[in-house]
This record gives sequence, C-alpha cells and structure tokens, in this order.
Amino acid sequence: VKGTVFCTDGNGALVDITAKSSAYLPVQEASIHKIKNVEEVGIVPGLREEFMIIGEIEADDSLILSLRSIQYELAWERCRQLQAEDVVVKGKVVGANKGGVVALVEGLRGFVPFSQISSKSTAEELLDKELPLKFVEVDEEQSRLVFSNRKAMADSQAQLGIGSVVLGTVQSLKPYGAFIDIGGINGLLHVSQISHDRVSDIATVLQPGDTLKVMILSHDRERGRVSLSTKKLEPTPGDMIRNPTLVFEKAEEMAQTFRQRIAQAEAMARADMLRFQPESGLTLSSDGILGPLASDLPAEGLDLSDDPEAEEV
Repeated sequence: VKGTVFCTDGNGALVDITAKSSAYLPVQEASIHKIKNVEEVGIVPGLREEFMIIGEIEADDSLILSLRSIQYELAWERCRQLQAEDVVVKGKVVGANKGGVVALVEGLRGFVPFSQISSKSTAEELLDKELPLKFVEVDEEQSRLVFSNRKAMADSQAQLGIGSVVLGTVQSLKPYGAFIDIGGINGLLHVSQISHDRVSDIATVLQPGDTLKVMILSHDRERGRVSLSTKKLEPTPGDMIRNPTLVFEKAEEMAQTFRQRIAQAEAMARADMLRFQPESGLTLSSDGILGPLASDLPAEGLDLSDDPEAEEV
C-alpha cells in the first residue's frame, strides 16, 4: 500500500494509508539494515512511500507495515542480476565462524569460505574490512548467499594493464620500498621508482595510510607480483619529494605522455627494421610482426620458357 508518514517516535513511525484503521511501521521493519531510529534512513513526517502490510494488531485493528520486506526482495533480485553480470562487488566483513567469514552485500549476509579468500589474514584481521567479492551462489529459497574473494582478485588482476594509473593506499614501508594496496592487491613501489631524485629515507616521502596514484610497471600473474612507479608520473624530476599533490593531479596526463613516447619509440624501431626489408627479405605485418616478404606470385609460379631472350647491348 502507499502511505504517508505523519509522525515518528523512538519505536517507529505512524503512517496514513487512507484506511479506516491506523498503520504503524516498527523500527525493526523500517530498513534491511540495523538502525536505532527511523530517521537514520530518511523516514520523516511527510515522506510518501510504498509499504507492505505484514500483520495486524487485534486490540485496535491497526496494521503493521514493513519496508524491510520490500527491500529484502529487491536485494535478492539485485544479487541475482550482479551474479548474472559476473561483476565484482564490495562486501563488509561483519562476522566469522570456523569455515570462513560473513560479509554484508546489498544488505544481505553472505558467506565467504576461507578457501575462497586470497590473503592469509585471520578472521579477526578481516573483521570490519571491505573485501572485493564475486558471487558463487545466490539461492533466495534456501537463504544461501556464497561469495569468492579469490575470483574477484583474479578478475581485478586481469585488468591491470601495463602503463595504467591506479589509486593506491600505502600499507607499509620497508628499507627497499613501499607496499601499496591497489584495490585488494599489494604492489611494490621500489625506492628507485618513487622519484627521479634520490630518496634516502622513504618515510620522509610516504607514510602508511597515504593515498596516491601509481603507474603499473609490470605484473607477474603467476607470482602475484605487481611493480609500481610514481617516478614516471612526475611532471618534473623530484616532484614526488617537493610537490606530491601535483604528481597526484597530473598522474593521468603524465601517464598518457609516457605511453605516447613508448608508442613512438616502438614505431621508430619498426620503421628502422623496414629500411632493411629488401636485403632481409622481411616485411612488417599490420600487427607489427616481421615475416617473410609478401609475394604477388601465383601459387603455381610463372612459366618463363617462352619469354624472349634479352637483347645484347
């Protein structure tokens, strides 16, 4: 039914549904999320919304309403869509048991088995953290929701293109570099790749918790290693030390310039190889691969037996 909220209190809200009897929305039925009062989710006098009737109080013939039931059905429908689209979602870890952790996605509690978590973190370390997840099973009838962090991480890693710029958070500092979290994947920003200027003490440039933009230099999928650089993103040498904000702002622009220089260098190298084409008998294909010189001769060859002999000069 459609109704208009006209009064709220600590336990819920009174709703006018243009019926003879009054209707009440208890706070526990106001949202799929746990809330202390209805105002937290925007339920205030004047709000017009669609409610579901879930019961009746016989004492005064008043109706009990719910928004939670509607949101619950929509959440399951949304999860089915996300599974069909095979997308990566973020789930907040809200609990754990012997087999894995419980994560909240779209307001629903789902299970992530330890075998499907890519890191070796304990349940206590994961509590209250957000994990990238992919849907493994969505079964509303059995109220069963299963996720995989491993599949989500594999999907994220597949999208790490060399030369691309990603947002990262400094996790820890070592004498040889900084470990950066780039969407659930740890990459190494080696001390030599922080700046063109020499960095003697990493702690003077970076601190755990800092947010920065980094360029992907290499990605070893088998070993799960990602090498990063901020050096390549400096507008002028030493900016990561003197003006890191400028490096952050100009990161995409500098990365584009870097990729263009690489593309130009590769094009010049291919052009240099083509100059030797007649001697080498090689030609450059459309995809940049050298191969045997293309021939327009017919497959059966040419019959030269009837050709007139060349006149002597």
